[in-house]
Amino acid sequence: MRTEDFDYDLPECYIAQTPVEPRDHARLLTLNRKTGEIQHRHFYDIIDYLIPGDLLIANNTRVIPARLFGKKLPGGGKAELLLLRKDNDLCWECLVGGTKLREGVRIALVNGLIAEITGELGGSKRMIRFDEPIEPYLSQIGHVPLPPYIRDYQGDPERYQTVYNSQPGSAAAPTAGLHFTRELIDKVRAKGVKFATVDLHVGLDTFAPVTEDNPEEHHIHREWCELSAETASLIDETREKGRRIVAVGTTSVRTLESAAANVTRGPVQAWSGETALFILPGYKFRLVDAMITNFHLPESTLIMLVSAFAGRERILGAYEIAKQKGYRFFSFGDATFLF
Repeated sequence: MRTEDFDYDLPECYIAQTPVEPRDHARLLTLNRKTGEIQHRHFYDIIDYLIPGDLLIANNTRVIPARLFGKKLPGGGKAELLLLRKDNDLCWECLVGGTKLREGVRIALVNGLIAEITGELGGSKRMIRFDEPIEPYLSQIGHVPLPPYIRDYQGDPERYQTVYNSQPGSAAAPTAGLHFTRELIDKVRAKGVKFATVDLHVGLDTFAPVTEDNPEEHHIHREWCELSAETASLIDETREKGRRIVAVGTTSVRTLESAAANVTRGPVQAWSGETALFILPGYKFRLVDAMITNFHLPESTLIMLVSAFAGRERILGAYEIAKQKGYRFFSFGDATFLF
């Protein structure tokens, strides 16, 4: 297995720069893992593929305005910080933009708060210490970070949030969930399908290509996640009845499978902690029976994950068909249902 095995050609014209309105009018490519059959629908048709007794599990994280701008002290050179992971009340792991941003450099943010680089973590990652907790100021001085392939989006920032978000902490949205409207969720529940949530705070590694020739040598960025006792109970109940666990997005998949990995026998239990689970072909899924997800970047950890679930050849073949049919790719793009 080589990283290049997960590459495919994608001209920029296929990368969605704006979301479809309404949310649930995005297109939906469905792929039957057993037969290879592909169908072309719209996302609001997802209800036709859900069976009474199924359990939908979505990631309820909220993207925080994690992009901060400031000036170096002294001198006034421009600096940019992107919050990735909280270490303690004052310290965050960040990506930095600017020149000569080394350990010991101090940065004045636009509201007068001071940030100091206390450690270099490789590449453009730094440990940053703020002179007071930054969270209360994010709504005033922070900007929601969009993926690097979305350029100059001027629409409603809430369009890059799910309608059911409730737990702030992500640097990127769990984009499979962006297609759900509250009305569609109500229809899903009315059909007898239950809807539950997990929480995984998404980091920017979700956009990073695997640079090693052998993907097994890649070290995935750690992300914090949580499976509540309530959701764990619903999973146990669903499995006892022989119904399906349908994960909304790869972040939900990783949370569920990380929780399952902590159980040697018996039902899944409530769990929280950091996960570095990297799912490659050959992985045996323990909880997830079906998956709603978007189209993923070439040579990314996420296209490897969906290849593990549905087969590399079938995924790459489906992506080629999607290009032929004019599907829109990535965060603001269309969806797939793998079952």
